[in-house]
Formats: sequence, structure tokens, C-alpha cells
Amino acid sequence: MQRLYDFLRRHPTGVDSFWAAVLLGVSLLWAIEVGHGVAGRLIAIALSVLFGVVVALRRVVPDAMLVLAAVLGLSQLALDVRPSVPDFALLVAIYTVAAQGGRRWASVLALVGGVLAAPVAQVRWPMADVSTAGRFFFTLVLTVPFVLAWVLGDSMRTRRAYFDQLVERATRLEKEREAQAKVAVAAERARIARELHDVVAHNVSVMVVQADGAAYVLDGAPDQAKQALETISGTGRQALAEMRRLLGVLRTGDGQESSEYVPQPDVEQIEVLVEQVRQAGIAVDFTVEGTPRPLPSGVELTAYRIVQEALTNSRKHGGPDVGASVRLVYFDDGLGLLVEDDGRGAPAELQEDRGADGHGQGLIGMRERVGMVGGTLDAGPRPGGGFRISALLPLKPAG
Repeated sequence: MQRLYDFLRRHPTGVDSFWAAVLLGVSLLWAIEVGHGVAGRLIAIALSVLFGVVVALRRVVPDAMLVLAAVLGLSQLALDVRPSVPDFALLVAIYTVAAQGGRRWASVLALVGGVLAAPVAQVRWPMADVSTAGRFFFTLVLTVPFVLAWVLGDSMRTRRAYFDQLVERATRLEKEREAQAKVAVAAERARIARELHDVVAHNVSVMVVQADGAAYVLDGAPDQAKQALETISGTGRQALAEMRRLLGVLRTGDGQESSEYVPQPDVEQIEVLVEQVRQAGIAVDFTVEGTPRPLPSGVELTAYRIVQEALTNSRKHGGPDVGASVRLVYFDDGLGLLVEDDGRGAPAELQEDRGADGHGQGLIGMRERVGMVGGTLDAGPRPGGGFRISALLPLKPAG
């Protein structure tokens, strides 16, 4: 049954032609019975055929079929052919024009013609032996089907337009959801890329420094060399663990993250980070001011990564005898960070937006992180030499 319905819906002209044939068959029976000789029958047959054409092509050229139906109705008045079965095509034409929602003039013509059809027919062929009130009532009754046909058609047009709007809105919302999902995936992958950069840059730099130190003291101080190798081993394992968790998120591909895969360092781990850098041979002074307290996870992660990146840059660009200081200040409405070193300072290109490697994975990454939590970042060379990075991270993101 569903296949038949789909077939009929795909072939509307065929369906209309079928009903036009049915109407024509009934109309021909009327035409044969109509009086006034051969001429009258031929006129009735011609009107029946043309009204059948109106029904068959009503959805192909609705405006033209309405005009043809109006012409046929006027021809009936001129040729004195009383309304009968073929005039049902007038109702069909009025309904179709109102439902199709084509040109406005056609809809107005359909409504006006429907309202005037019955009164004009009553004037042309008045009812005998009926009072004026009876004629008025009969005319009103005959007008109702024409007006009702237009109202039903216009209602169908409105419902179709509303349905089309719902479909368009659903399609647009679906596209917007897909676009938002893609943006979320891209943002998550960018965040993971920053995390991966921080993990690799920090841990590998520690391993390089320790390896160079171990090679330097291998012959003269084997105990120190052994300690350096143990630090390299521990740092390498830590880097591998964090990289596995990050890459595990990329393998899932669904944008969902869990604490099992995504490392979320906090402010308390900054002290462990500083101690790790000290073991790498850099003197770091670490101070905390204010009353430590739990902070939003985004703020804690951002603070940790800023300190990590800043100390990594100090090891890379500060020189062999660089010293650094890390200062955390707990304010009532935020967290302040100040990381300074007394080394040679970063190359000038690192102070540009894209960074020394052309990919913006250093200071620009810090700015992105700070911007995500609504904070501010200032980075640049110190007046007395070295490099300074200061940040203010509010407890509430900027609205």
C-alpha cells in the first residue's frame, strides 16, 4: 500500500488525469441527455472535454487552468448552458490555485469568481415559483462550496509553508550542530596539541640537560652521572605516560575525554615541577603569597602550563648559569604568576606572535591559554637582563 501511495505522489498529473477521465465520462452522459438538438449536445460535449482538461492539468499550470475555467463559465452564460456536472471543475480549479500559492492575482480571481458564481447563475437562470427569500437562501447555499474550496486550499498552502519552514529549520539546526561539533573537535585537538607540546618540550629539555651533565661528569663523578641518568629515566617515563594519555584521546575520535586519558596538573604540582627543574641543574626560587585554596580546574591547569613553559624557555635560552624565580600570589579574585630568569633572554623572534619555530607553540600558546580563562599575560625581556613572564588569572572567565 505504501508503494502505491508513493507512486501516486510521484505522478500527480497521472492521478489528476484519472479523475479528469472520470469527470469526463459522467459529463458526457449529461451532454447526451441535454436538449436543444445536435448543436446543444456538441456545445455540451466541448465544455465537458475542456473542463476535463482543467482537472487534468490543474497542478501543471494552475493559473492558466483557472483562467480557462473562468472562460468556460462565461461561455456557459453566453450560450445558455445551465450549470451541471462539468462545473465541478470550477471548484477544483479554485482549490488548486489557493493551495499552490502562485500569483496573487490568480488567488484573488479564484476567490472573487467563487463568490460571484452562484449569484450570477441565479440571475441568468432564475428559479421559478420561489420567493425572493428562497432564492437568496439557495444562492447562499450554492456559494458556500466555492468559498469553502478556496478556504481549504489556502489553509493547505499555509500548512505546507509551515511544514517547509520546519523542515528548513531542522536542516539548518542539524548543519549548525555538525558545524559546532567540528569546531569542538578542532578546539579539542588544538588543546591536545598544546598539551603535547608542553609535555614534550618540558620533559625532553630536562632529559637533554641531564644527559649533557651526565656526559660531563661521567668520568670524574660517577655518582652524579648515575643520579642524572635516573632523572632522565624518570622524566622519560613520565613523558611517555602523559603522551599515551593524550594520544589516547586522539584515538577515540569522539571528542570525549576522561580523567584516565587527559592529565590535569594543578597548582600544587608546580612545586614538584620546580623541584624537577632544580634537579636538572637550574637554581629556582619558588615562593607562594596569600592563602592557597582550590581554584577552577581551568585556572589551575593554565597556571601549571605557564610555569612549565616559562622554565622550559629559561633552560633553552637562558644560558649555562641561568637562575630563575617563580612567584604565585593568591588574590581574592584571582591568581597572579611571575616567572623571571637572569639569563641571556629569549631570542627576539620568540617575542613575536608566531614564535621562533614559526608555529607559535611558545609564548603564543601561553596567550591562548590565558585568553581562554579570561586573564592577561605580559612577556618580555627584563631591564637588567633575562626574561620575565607575568600573568593574572581571574577566578571567573570574562563574560
